[in-house]
Amino acid sequence: MEITIVHVPDCPNLSLIKSRLAAALEIIGRAASVDDRVVIDAEEAVDIGFGGSPTILVGGQDAFPGSSVGLGCRLYPTEDGPQGAPSVAQLVAALTTGSPA
Repeated sequence: MEITIVHVPDCPNLSLIKSRLAAALEIIGRAASVDDRVVIDAEEAVDIGFGGSPTILVGGQDAFPGSSVGLGCRLYPTEDGPQGAPSVAQLVAALTTGSPA
């Protein structure tokens, strides 16, 4: 499984998304190559369809599609309200079924 975390420099939610992703991968018992990609300008954001920081790509596709394109922080609707990363349960669902819970 190929996973890329796309983010802006100094993204305040990068460590949160990485820890939740690690927990989700442990729950499903899958190994994955997790890479980082830094987006530094609006032109690049538009070119790649960047949905905000951080974005998780699985196999090159946004695991949580539907966000608007841009350099801003991305908020994910979770069971505990909007957060800077999907919940572990949402990540498990996205990684196992291909769509968020």
